[in-house]
Amino acid sequence: MRRLLLRRLQRGFLLCFVSLPLALAGCGKTTPIRDVFRKQTAYEKYQQALKDTRLDQTALGRDWLLAGQRALRDSVLMPVPFRETAYFAADKPTAYGFRFHARRGERISVQLTVQAAQPVRMFVDVFAWDGTPKPLISSDSTGTLTFDVDEDRTHLVRVQPELLRSGRYTLTVASGPSLGFPVRGKTDKDIGSFWGAVRDGGQRRHEGIDIFAPRGTPAVASVGGTVREVNTNNLGGKVVWLRDDARNQVLYYAHLDTQLVQPGQRVSLGDTLGLVGTTGNARFTAPHLHFGIYRWLTGAIDPYPFVKSPAGPPPAVQVPLENLGRWHRISVKKAELRALPSDKSPASDLERHTPLLVLGGNADWFRVQLPTGEQGYVAARKTELVRLPVRRVKLPSDTPVTDQPLSAAPIVETLPGGTSVSTLARFGNYWLVETARFGLGWIEAGD
Repeated sequence: MRRLLLRRLQRGFLLCFVSLPLALAGCGKTTPIRDVFRKQTAYEKYQQALKDTRLDQTALGRDWLLAGQRALRDSVLMPVPFRETAYFAADKPTAYGFRFHARRGERISVQLTVQAAQPVRMFVDVFAWDGTPKPLISSDSTGTLTFDVDEDRTHLVRVQPELLRSGRYTLTVASGPSLGFPVRGKTDKDIGSFWGAVRDGGQRRHEGIDIFAPRGTPAVASVGGTVREVNTNNLGGKVVWLRDDARNQVLYYAHLDTQLVQPGQRVSLGDTLGLVGTTGNARFTAPHLHFGIYRWLTGAIDPYPFVKSPAGPPPAVQVPLENLGRWHRISVKKAELRALPSDKSPASDLERHTPLLVLGGNADWFRVQLPTGEQGYVAARKTELVRLPVRRVKLPSDTPVTDQPLSAAPIVETLPGGTSVSTLARFGNYWLVETARFGLGWIEAGD
């Protein structure tokens, strides 16, 4: 069955993407010209191949498509930086979604590594998120995706493996500055005044950041560009304007003691533009550089995220990775199921022996799924593998075993009355048991 599905996928790619006439025909379907020439992501091409080969009408294909949709709808809001390792099974399509906030000027890196027995295509898609996904950048392989944030907003990362592959991946999302720091030898720790600070008794607000350094310290180009103006004004004193062509913005260097460039001059990242001083309205303050950023039609914007030092590395994944994809149970009287490891308000309390399917690990927390499908995070130290039985139960009569803890769930086998079974976990009125024939299943507790 697995080989048949793979052959159908391969045939779908050959038929649908080998030539423009076939693409226009859409493998027997009419496709608008505008859709043909729109650049599709690798994920969208794979999705289309499932449909063209009618794999979307199989249970496995439908599950794969639905998993991708759920990852967008039920994504987890995480702080940056973060790192999570998750398991994916060949027989159960999975996808994970992570949301995070980022500020204009930050540079975001999304890194994916995979450990699997066979080569696997991993689809990584980054979206701008305002309730609906807007594609930004994507890949179908491991490695690092990097992009600069163009406005304050929420982003979403979806990770999904191709069909019929198993293994585990580690996703790391980190942020850093998109520009070099504008004063040589200094960092954001030397900023003494930030965007929006009150000036002139409340008559105006600070439109930049002030970086304090000894007089004569080089003020350097935060990016390669062209010097637009070198002049003097009342507030800034001796100033330099540097055009950042890549981002359609202008960088403003003020209070310079000396200007060392000329209008029209091309400079590279790190080149000296002038020396820190106290000219303009800074003559009664300690030497510092006023650094600002201006955009056409927008005006001044906060430069701090553009130069803020990157945060430290995310916490390492400390949980035993060999336990990913396996059933655990709560080993203490009560444990909190949290929406996030950092969330102090629990989503719910889980009783001792509650079964949990471990999906991933984040620091010393397990990402888990309850039998109901609800997901969350549980402290790994409060769980244990379902190896030793909770108790032995002798069945009073023939007892059906179902594949879910639900009365309407399919019966997979029936155990004769008098059979002694080991119960491994309890969920509601059902025991999780292991039978010789079917493996893990559920029986009604009856007590």
